[in-house]
Amino acid sequence: MMLSDAFVAIADPNRRYLLEELRRGPKTVNELASGLPVSRPAVSQHLKVLLEAGLVSAKPEGTRRVYAVANGGFFKLNLWLDQFWED
Repeated sequence: MMLSDAFVAIADPNRRYLLEELRRGPKTVNELASGLPVSRPAVSQHLKVLLEAGLVSAKPEGTRRVYAVANGGFFKLNLWLDQFWED
């Protein structure tokens, strides 16, 4: 994951909404789509961006995928941001 990918991923308000929802617990695309005014395919595309940025993970369960926050991606972001608070 490049940090720029993560920042691009969180720049979109729909993706930030998805991250907030996933912070509450793992969810499927259908569960996530119910809270957004976009189609399920659009939610899948947003999740793909978050997945490629290392901010979410996907676990197959039968015929669907369950998405969750990937703490490792946020850890890297946090490390980078922390340098601005240190003197």
